Amino acid sequence: MRKLLLTLGILVICSVGILAGWIFGGRQASMFIDRFGTIEIVSVPVHSVAYEGSGTGGWLTVNDVHLSLDDLNPKIALSIGSTKDNQFAVASGGKIFALGLLVSTTENGGDYLAVVPQAGDEAFFMTRRSPLSWPTPFDFNFMTGHSPSWKRYIYYELRWKTPSGATLDMV
Repeated sequence: MRKLLLTLGILVICSVGILAGWIFGGRQASMFIDRFGTIEIVSVPVHSVAYEGSGTGGWLTVNDVHLSLDDLNPKIALSIGSTKDNQFAVASGGKIFALGLLVSTTENGGDYLAVVPQAGDEAFFMTRRSPLSWPTPFDFNFMTGHSPSWKRYIYYELRWKTPSGATLDMV
């Protein structure tokens, strides 16, 4: 009887330890697993890309999905602007990728640029999710109602390939 209670006690302690580890370390474990692969939810062709900002921050809008560029890793050093040939360009690490000719709009100015894929370009916008979610039992939302009890990371990927073979992959 004593041996059974001892085994049961050890099993309960181990279970509580694993559960606590998952609650407090699940987010980091999920991000680690995301390095090896994510699950594609949807992939749609790019119809338009617009940029609102000063060149290093701001908003990138792809097919009406707004993506903030303000919280980027400083090591990436992403710059967005126009080239001397009036093309929408993305630059990082000394490499420049021209997406195409700027679309003439009334808003096109110093802080707003827009482009559509050129004929022959293969441009796709993908939404991917983490394969692993983690519990969030301590997240409370008093103001607006329900707070999710499980969360997972969502990733957006812009993949652009020109007929010349140049490719851009932004995650």
